[in-house]
Amino acid sequence: MLKKFSCVIYILTLVVLGIATVIEHAEGNAFVARHVYGAWWFSLLWALLAATGVAYIIRKRVRRWSILLLHLSLVVILVGAGITRFTSYKGVVHLRGDAPTREYRDVVSMGEPQKHPLPFLLKLDKFDVHYHAGTSSAADYSTRFVIIDGNRTIHAAVSMNKVFHYRGIRFFQSNYDDDHRGSYLSLNSDPWGVPVTYTGYALLFFSLLWLLVDPTGVFRSLLRHPVLQKGAGVLGLLFCLSQGVRAQAVLPKETAGKMGQLFMLYNDRICPMQTFALDFTKKLHGSRSYKGMTAEQVVSGWIFHNDDWANEPFIRVKSGAVREALKLDEYCSLNRFFDGPGGGYVLGPYVQEYYEGNDDKLHRQIVDIDRKIALIMELRRGSQLKLFPYTTPARSKGEGGATVWYSPTDTLPATMEHRHAEYIGNVFSLIFADVKAGNLQRVDEFFVRMKYYQKTNAGTTLPTPLRFKAERLYNAIPLATILFMVNLAMGIVTLLLTIRGLTSGRPLVRGVTDGVVVAGAVLLSALSFAALTLALSLRWIVSGTIPLSNGYESMLSVAWFVQLFTIVLSLRVRHLTLLISCFGFLLSGFFLLVSHIGQMDPAIGQLMPVLDSPLLSVHVSVVMMSYALLALTFICAVMGLCLPSQGEKLQVLSRVFLYPAIVTLGLGIFIGAIWANVSWGAYWSWDPKETWALITFMVYAVVLHTQSLPVFSRPRAYHLYMSLAFLSILMTFFGVNYVLGGMHSYA
Repeated sequence: MLKKFSCVIYILTLVVLGIATVIEHAEGNAFVARHVYGAWWFSLLWALLAATGVAYIIRKRVRRWSILLLHLSLVVILVGAGITRFTSYKGVVHLRGDAPTREYRDVVSMGEPQKHPLPFLLKLDKFDVHYHAGTSSAADYSTRFVIIDGNRTIHAAVSMNKVFHYRGIRFFQSNYDDDHRGSYLSLNSDPWGVPVTYTGYALLFFSLLWLLVDPTGVFRSLLRHPVLQKGAGVLGLLFCLSQGVRAQAVLPKETAGKMGQLFMLYNDRICPMQTFALDFTKKLHGSRSYKGMTAEQVVSGWIFHNDDWANEPFIRVKSGAVREALKLDEYCSLNRFFDGPGGGYVLGPYVQEYYEGNDDKLHRQIVDIDRKIALIMELRRGSQLKLFPYTTPARSKGEGGATVWYSPTDTLPATMEHRHAEYIGNVFSLIFADVKAGNLQRVDEFFVRMKYYQKTNAGTTLPTPLRFKAERLYNAIPLATILFMVNLAMGIVTLLLTIRGLTSGRPLVRGVTDGVVVAGAVLLSALSFAALTLALSLRWIVSGTIPLSNGYESMLSVAWFVQLFTIVLSLRVRHLTLLISCFGFLLSGFFLLVSHIGQMDPAIGQLMPVLDSPLLSVHVSVVMMSYALLALTFICAVMGLCLPSQGEKLQVLSRVFLYPAIVTLGLGIFIGAIWANVSWGAYWSWDPKETWALITFMVYAVVLHTQSLPVFSRPRAYHLYMSLAFLSILMTFFGVNYVLGGMHSYA
């Protein structure tokens, strides 16, 4: 009876959490914060879950200390959360000018925020926005303020990921006024809940890691299982896995390449102009080139031969509904959008309707095309081409001036030296004249001198030579696109070879030993892994941050972890090398394919200041490891359902993946909680992504309890559950990002 009641409470908790994220999407965060997460019955639900779990452990007289410690850590975390829930307070204080304040606003309340007193006065000293050199992209926000506590005056400072503590209250940088004369600080007082919760985290980290290293534990016994030691015939488990006419109005490739090597302010960072050209071509045409011309040549055509290019069918209209509604081809010229009645703009009426409130799917797709056309117009006007840095003279020795990057058509400051203003305003006119005259040697010389001008006047804003070369190499070779095709092709080849070996009993490849074939698969897997490592490393060098900041990079990272795990496992279980290599090829290939098809934004940009934290990098990396391992358990589950005769062997293999997956997911979730507490004072905010990550952790943790839930000892039930459990991964990664939204959303 106790076990049934505990199961009911557990399932009810999962259902409530899932429904709450949907309600939040419809009603907003404040609604669920008050009526669900902050409600008395929600706290009671967790208390019942903890109480029934403890009672069941006592009733069963569990004596294994590692299991007791793991469950104790979860209880301690819940106790800490309860203390935080009932004893802490948080809010926002607005500091502006010289006016001191002694109150803060509650940020959770529905309706009008309530004001509460502080035990001391706060007064703003100064607020600053710190920018990445030469750009308008914020690198950090900082506030200096004064605390007046009776006769004491304390000077304090906060910035992103830098907290100030005073009298049990922590202050965090939150927001600022548009005129930069005021700052919003969030504050949090939780002197009792945080220590208890952190104690629970420490116990959890230790007990989770002990699951993997315990010599007498389940995971170590799985590694000694006969399936992983002998495995003959397990390879059969794979059975179910189942140019046109060139436009001449461009610069020659070599000359356009010199233009591509210029520095440019684009996407709030300084990068090669080649990067802008590639993004421009991909956004408008859907590919990296056009009729055999490089992206740099395409951009040169729009700059120097825009009348000719206005007739080129260059702009891709992806939506069939838009093509049907406007009678457009899949690829249209710029002029095609301006041949409406009376020479009007074809998209004009639809764009106007969109901004008047009609935001259905058709209008959103039309506005997307309108924005592409706006990119062309900005390029033709020259406003995109921020190629000219100017550093204001230093006010004193040893102090450098600010650097701003200008385009040829920007209004230049009156204080700029005449020679700089003349050069910026006239150089493109001179290049244009030489292009029209066919004097390409002089055009090359102009680009060389322009590069020298940039290096001379850019101050400290230019990327390092290593970063510049890394970005050029990354742009030159579309490694991720190549790898998804190679990996999927190799996955299919290894599948066919395996089926041949099983059905014919002959060598996998005629005239070649099976050992050579397997070695070849391992070699290609290693080369693919090395290439993907290079792609991620180049993005890391270029951005300066670990490549996990958007959906595209996360997909690449999951594919990387899949290949890493399969290579390590193939070295550990050598008689299953072909099977494991096939796992790696197919699964990594599918992740890379998703990143390619999904058109997740591949542009490299500056990281938001709040995300610039080592803890965040560790958090995301560890969670990505877990998702990669859980994806492998899904493959095992599907195969186990299709091949019941091999279900037991696949169950063993799946559980080998499951244990480190649960460990890394648990570690990743709670490392993220620590980062959130350090960054803005709330280790758990019930954001949809973190809620669904918790749901995923709880869903997969169920199948670890084979003694209390013996149904999962049966292969078919286990595989059926694991195949359905993968839906929680899909919801966590894709459902939240592109449907529910939230702080963690990439969309």
